[in-house]
Amino acid sequence: MLKGLLVDYAGVLTDPEAHLLYDYLREARARGTRTALVSNAAGAGASMKAELAGYFDALVFSGEVGVAKPDREIYLIAAERIGLAAASCVFVDDAARNVRGAAEAGLVGVHHVTVAATLGELTALFS
Repeated sequence: MLKGLLVDYAGVLTDPEAHLLYDYLREARARGTRTALVSNAAGAGASMKAELAGYFDALVFSGEVGVAKPDREIYLIAAERIGLAAASCVFVDDAARNVRGAAEAGLVGVHHVTVAATLGELTALFS
């Protein structure tokens, strides 16, 4: 059973229709799905972290944890931070190599191409 949703920032949450993904994240958390942001960024400022905290249970930045996508360790760190096994998590990214890295770490991977397609896959996976 899938209980966790890990999402990339740049390319996914910066998509022109990302507000629909943010809505999905808010609703997923309300249903009990644990969420984490997984980004290859060095980190984020306090205001951005505060804004993202409304959507994510954990924020994992490669610059803060010392490992970057597609290294399997970053996905395992994110799953651990939300209290779940990798096999119970889905990872969404616009870079196919990062999705492959997550799948190799035991997560279900979703390659983000459009918001509509990603939401369709998430709805199927979490229903």
